[in-house]
Amino acid sequence: MKKLCLLAVVLFAALSVQAQDVVKFSPLDASPVDISYFPNRAVKFKKTDTPSPVVKVVYSRPSVKGRVIFGDIVKFGEVWRVGANENTEIKFYKAVTIGGKNIPAGYYSLFAIPEKDKWTIIINKELDLWGGYAYDESKDVVRVSVPVKPVSDVIEALSIAFTTQGNVANLVIGWDKTTVELPITVK
Repeated sequence: MKKLCLLAVVLFAALSVQAQDVVKFSPLDASPVDISYFPNRAVKFKKTDTPSPVVKVVYSRPSVKGRVIFGDIVKFGEVWRVGANENTEIKFYKAVTIGGKNIPAGYYSLFAIPEKDKWTIIINKELDLWGGYAYDESKDVVRVSVPVKPVSDVIEALSIAFTTQGNVANLVIGWDKTTVELPITVK
């Protein structure tokens, strides 16, 4: 009887170990997720003299990898999620103004309609979407047209950062040989 109980315990343990092996973790994503804050160092050093974050952008960073991006991979005139994988999310910690429209604090998605010489930047209420496939224009909060600013050196991975001009935070999107800036007035 003791041998039968021991056999049962060993068999149960073996099955338990084997069941744990079933978990398959995803491989490293080709377009890793990144986060950009305004002010840029707002969360890196939690000190009392460091300003609290005003804007946070969470996005995936696809790479050029020798491809033609704008006009090919990202079609001109079509809604784009500003990144890869899930749509890019933007959080305003306090009310801001974009394109003359007041936007309450909260979470939003960030889309764009790229063209050769200008982009339409879209702040939208819909969250947790994969790409721009289920984009719903009726949930747009604001649309702003911004000029394209070509750059000479290729920006290999999609990048989002902020620059400051007074009380305006410029959300800068750069990829391939293209940059655009979305002015966000902080109240």
